Amino acid sequence: MHHEDDYTRRLKRLDCCAVSDALDKLGLAGTVTGLPQRSGTQRIAGRAVTVKLIEAKAHAAAQAAQAANVTGGSVSTAPRHLGTTAIEFAGPGDVIVVEQHTGLDAGSWGGILSLGASLRGIEGVIADGPVRDIDEARQYGFPVFARALTAFTARNRVAEAGTNVPVSVGTVSVSPGDYVIADNSAVIFIAVQHIERVLTAAEHIAGKEAAMAKKLLNGVPIAQVMGADYEYMLANHG
Repeated sequence: MHHEDDYTRRLKRLDCCAVSDALDKLGLAGTVTGLPQRSGTQRIAGRAVTVKLIEAKAHAAAQAAQAANVTGGSVSTAPRHLGTTAIEFAGPGDVIVVEQHTGLDAGSWGGILSLGASLRGIEGVIADGPVRDIDEARQYGFPVFARALTAFTARNRVAEAGTNVPVSVGTVSVSPGDYVIADNSAVIFIAVQHIERVLTAAEHIAGKEAAMAKKLLNGVPIAQVMGADYEYMLANHG
């Protein structure tokens, strides 16, 4: 479990557009679109706790192979519901990130999980795949960003391959502990080794945008504000 650190607090004061512009300026990937906010209204930010899902039949085959390789011929395969390990591990300052790329129309997250995560103080969930029970998440005010919505259960369709393992969201690779920010514009992932310079660049851009807005309010023509000022702001200086 992570606790909210200074980087997370700084990230929460920004929005995804400023952070995306900072990534562009630095030549870094990390911005993912097409994952709209399905519940909750607030922007979220924190550290990634990852969950990788695979087809249930592939998971069952892997377990059977594992059992066959154990002396004595069996291992414990007590069922554990997907997402529960991540919830027990995570807390305030954490965002659960789920990969469900099987192509199956099956929930990668659900209502009881949303309640459990909300009670733990987890910031929210980002699911690259379908989620179910979205009305329950809305009732709890728990932020869920997801590729699609469904009513189909994960049972006998998808299963958890691992928690806190590398995953991918869109075309972005995500490692456990990476920084995450998500709002109605995008979901963005920032590797730990890049967080300081991304935040510095994004804070500079946000400051410039605030100054541009002030100029508009003071009567400066918008063509002037959105011309040289805006292009200079996004240029790769410094």
